[in-house]
Amino acid sequence: MVATPIGNLSDISERAIESLLSADAILCEDTRVTAKLLMARNISTPTRTLHDHNEQERIPFLIQQLENGSRFALVSDAGTPLVSDPGYRLVRAAIAAGIEITSIPGPNAVVTALTLSGLPPLPFMFLGFPPKMEARVRAFEALRAGEQAGIRSTLIWYEAPHRLVDTLKDLIEVFGPAREAAVGRELTKRFEEMVRGTLAEVLSHFEQTAPRGEITLLIGPPAEDDSGADDLDRHLEEALETHSVKDAAALVAGFIKLPKRTVYARALELSRKR
Repeated sequence: MVATPIGNLSDISERAIESLLSADAILCEDTRVTAKLLMARNISTPTRTLHDHNEQERIPFLIQQLENGSRFALVSDAGTPLVSDPGYRLVRAAIAAGIEITSIPGPNAVVTALTLSGLPPLPFMFLGFPPKMEARVRAFEALRAGEQAGIRSTLIWYEAPHRLVDTLKDLIEVFGPAREAAVGRELTKRFEEMVRGTLAEVLSHFEQTAPRGEITLLIGPPAEDDSGADDLDRHLEEALETHSVKDAAALVAGFIKLPKRTVYARALELSRKR
């Protein structure tokens, strides 16, 4: 597994170049994207596609080739392979077959954005791309429920520029407009930009200036005085005075914006302590 630049083609290590030169073939998401890097470094190793749509069907052939002594370099279009990119299933199959694998570390947009964001670096949670539309709000509500259970972490996503504004609006709906946030755009490239502020301020910026390029989105952990967990328990205790566990959970979930299953589990726990 070979990490490649996330933007600036100079951000490739000597070990990465050596690995690409010595491999029998380079497995890549899009041969046209990888070709730009290979041409810049005069690397003539043949390339083969390995992406989400063909990875599973190609695994038997690739494993057979590896068992016969072939060496493959696995790359993604940008950054570190497997991190929100193809390759996981092939790596699992290679491990199961007892084939030696190694990783050539290098650029990663998640870590790059985290270090530039000004948000707490530890702990952090990377969540890939947010779901689309209604599922996005439900996913954010589940994360908020985790915060109300005591989890505190900087949250990080990749996002497409045409969906960024809608995603920011959904984050505000669930986490509130005052939550600290940052958006990294075109990291390591000529027009690199890091927009920092509250969710409301970041949204305002991108409503006025349409986002373009590769996007990494971050929000900070809840404030130290965040009362989410206490509010949930208080509302549930009040509802349990006059309602069943099921009805109390449904009532509270309706206005506190948390998944019903999460609220029900907490209501059940509180009812057992009464």
